[in-house]
Amino acid sequence: MSHLSAPAVHVTDLFARRGRHPVLHGLSLTVPRGLVVGLIGPSGCGKTTLMRSIVGVQLVQSGEVTVLGRPAGSVSLRNRVGYVTQDASVYDDLTVRQNLRYFRSVLGAPASDVDRVIDATDLGRYAGQLAGSLSGGQRSRVSLAGALLGSPELLVLDEPTVGLDPVLRVELWELFHRLAAGGTSLLVSSHVMDEASRCDRLLLMRDGEILADDTPAGLLASTATDDVEAAFLSLIRRHPSPEDPQADDPSSEGRPTGTGSTGFDGAL
Repeated sequence: MSHLSAPAVHVTDLFARRGRHPVLHGLSLTVPRGLVVGLIGPSGCGKTTLMRSIVGVQLVQSGEVTVLGRPAGSVSLRNRVGYVTQDASVYDDLTVRQNLRYFRSVLGAPASDVDRVIDATDLGRYAGQLAGSLSGGQRSRVSLAGALLGSPELLVLDEPTVGLDPVLRVELWELFHRLAAGGTSLLVSSHVMDEASRCDRLLLMRDGEILADDTPAGLLASTATDDVEAAFLSLIRRHPSPEDPQADDPSSEGRPTGTGSTGFDGAL
């Protein structure tokens, strides 16, 4: 299999802990190249631990994580993988442009990349402002702009649209698909259900395991449901958590929302 036909990410039998608590339980998955793959699941299910494992900053117990044909965390991947954490990674005492110039110099990206990523993330009006003076959503955009420097082959984005206004969210999803059309592979986690339908493929995660790996249309077909949220809830009922007090309660079948049996609250 050539490197171009191999998946962007291949995870096999991955176990990981956060502190003393097991988080990932023998998880296996692939992220195809050139697609926007959504990672969906309730808080605490292991999404961030999985993403940290993929970018090589998470200590794992066992299993294999291969990224762009190399072991996760390899030095050769530094300029090939962009990572956006939930908390904005910016220097508050630098302006937006200064932040991006610094990140560009670290990555060795072209000087012209700074203007390119500022335009792509609609940060032009804030380019001269100190990052510390920006709103949470604006700071998140600066982090995303930094991840786009150097045109990485894989983007790992941990809830990149949280705190953004609806118009900018739509614009960023359009950007994600333009990047995918150009060959970039994207793994995007989100708690917003309507964003799930914007992905090419979906990974539904709960309790450190993958419950489904399918297209949005495929999920609807396999669960005989009309929307993505209902499909997810149907799958969760098929794979109840052992700690779920309602797991064996037939009456819970009619509860499509809430935090009781599903761990979802309308917006993931």
